[in-house]
Amino acid sequence: MKEFKNKIICGNNVEVLTKFPEDCIDLVVTSPPYDGLRDYNGYNFDFDGLLKQLKRVIKPGGVVVWVIGDATENGSESGTSFRQALGFIDLNFKLHDTMIYEKNGATFPATPDSNRYSQVFEYMFIFSNETKPKTSNLIIDKPNRWAGETSFGQTRMRQKDGKLIKYEKKPVPEFSARNNIWKYNTGFGYSTKDKSAHLHPAIFPEKLAEDHILTWSNKDDIVLDPFCGSGTTCKMAKMNNRNFIGIDLSEKYCKLSEHRVKMANNSLKSFM
Repeated sequence: MKEFKNKIICGNNVEVLTKFPEDCIDLVVTSPPYDGLRDYNGYNFDFDGLLKQLKRVIKPGGVVVWVIGDATENGSESGTSFRQALGFIDLNFKLHDTMIYEKNGATFPATPDSNRYSQVFEYMFIFSNETKPKTSNLIIDKPNRWAGETSFGQTRMRQKDGKLIKYEKKPVPEFSARNNIWKYNTGFGYSTKDKSAHLHPAIFPEKLAEDHILTWSNKDDIVLDPFCGSGTTCKMAKMNNRNFIGIDLSEKYCKLSEHRVKMANNSLKSFM
């Protein structure tokens, strides 16, 4: 596995992954090309083949974060997101959570003449090959309105034998775990400060990748992006002391990913 760690690999992700040993990846964070974007710079991908390889290489309790939306075609949303989610389930992945990535604005905002509301979200499906992910470091940053206060009255719970047990009342903490709808500012200068990243047509926010990496992995774990594109997942894995592996069919985007990871590495060295 040593020869693959902290590398950007140019090639077909299914073919590349066949060279990986079993149970070697802790976390996958990716956003596959879909619908009109499925034909990617003249390439396309083998969804079923990729899922079989991911199933093989992910460690027990490892997690796949699959960020995807739906295009509107002939007046109807494609449903690609649901079809792909069901593909994971059919392969015995557990759908651990259906999360929402909410954007701060729509690419095509609804107008008074529109017949549907502005589209401002994508799905973030969280899959695991076990009932319980091996790592879940929930982010505790949701402010509590009643922080420091305690509930009125006495807290009791009735036991099976009918007895009431009193519990000590604890004050409401300042912060709680966030909800499963995550909102990010997107667009030039918001998704990332790296101007070069925008050479790729479909980037997701660095903070989105970072938040999932912090939640579902630990230091020195291996984070994979089989559609690494502009290298956002790989960069944020590096910035957070994880090992990374990026795979992409496009030589152009592999070079872009390598550039961004190199810049991140130089930035880390400057703080040491």
